[in-house]
Amino acid sequence: MLSDFTGADHVYIACGYTDLRRGIDGLAELVRQQFRLDPFSNTLFLFCGRKRDRIKALYWEGNGFLLLYKRLERGVYQWPRSESEARELTPQQYRWLMEGLKVDQPKAHRDVTDISLG
Repeated sequence: MLSDFTGADHVYIACGYTDLRRGIDGLAELVRQQFRLDPFSNTLFLFCGRKRDRIKALYWEGNGFLLLYKRLERGVYQWPRSESEARELTPQQYRWLMEGLKVDQPKAHRDVTDISLG
């Protein structure tokens, strides 16, 4: 479900580490206070813990929050750790992240994936 999530207008990741013991209210407050974003917008917010093998996603469905939790059995997410802010991802960057790749691909890889064959 999370790998092919298409309902949101925007996707933001919380760079760095997030305490995944936080629930809906704690994550929504983090979005509001630290990132100065609206958790009630049509936006998917992604958070990753220290081990990088699990993520939480927060999404407002119009009448309530959806909290998704995913733990990988093998491997880790290639999560940006250099910043302590929210970062918006393009649809391609989101796909790369869900496939286990880094969201910042080398220029040659970006050029190949952005070429339209039509």
